[in-house]
Amino acid sequence: METTSAPVFAVERAADRAYFDHGWLQTYHSFSFADYYDPRNVNWGALRVFNDDVIAPGRGFGTHPHRDMEILTYVLEGELEHRDSMGNVGVVLPGGVQYVSAGTGIAHSEFNHSTQSPVRLVQMWVLPRARGLRPQYGQVDYTLEDRRNVWLPIASGREGVDARIAIWQDATASVARLEGAPLSRHLDDGRFGFLFVADGSVTVNGHALRRGDAVRLRGPIEIDASGTGELVFWDVPGVPS
Repeated sequence: METTSAPVFAVERAADRAYFDHGWLQTYHSFSFADYYDPRNVNWGALRVFNDDVIAPGRGFGTHPHRDMEILTYVLEGELEHRDSMGNVGVVLPGGVQYVSAGTGIAHSEFNHSTQSPVRLVQMWVLPRARGLRPQYGQVDYTLEDRRNVWLPIASGREGVDARIAIWQDATASVARLEGAPLSRHLDDGRFGFLFVADGSVTVNGHALRRGDAVRLRGPIEIDASGTGELVFWDVPGVPS
């Protein structure tokens, strides 16, 4: 007999996230990160980090190492400059995506490219399917039209998903700019979903959500979104015990 897990739909409000003001950095953590640790909130499936950051003009993160993590950065406002130990240099603009697969090891820096305006971004980490993989870097620029009233896959390691950035995990990150037209999404049985409202005001399955709010989901479940806003959605597997 086929069995299914009980679906989960849990709303998390923006104000309930861990918040730190470092002067040059205003940051909200949806999961345990840096100075914030809660053993009950380390990850959601394979999604390990989801940080909502605002970086002051001309400031940023100096060179620091990573390994065995898939790191995706989605720029919402401003300009983010990236440099790494593989020789990659790039500036990511609003709607653009930067990807680092740390694998066996990589060092990089991330700075606000502008000396006049802040940069706002969400940085997301996903556990890879294996350790010791080959490091990779990618950057893709998207337009507003690419995501207007549609789910745009920005990175994926799932078979059958067409995304310009390939990651080392059976997971997909999608974004959408909702402008009046409703959007739906199905999450398969046993999959973990994380829906984040980056901006605006939307309604998801009857729940009113605003900037910084999120929903944790576990399938099988259907979600229906309406309103006006920027959405980020992750579909990830569970983490093997």
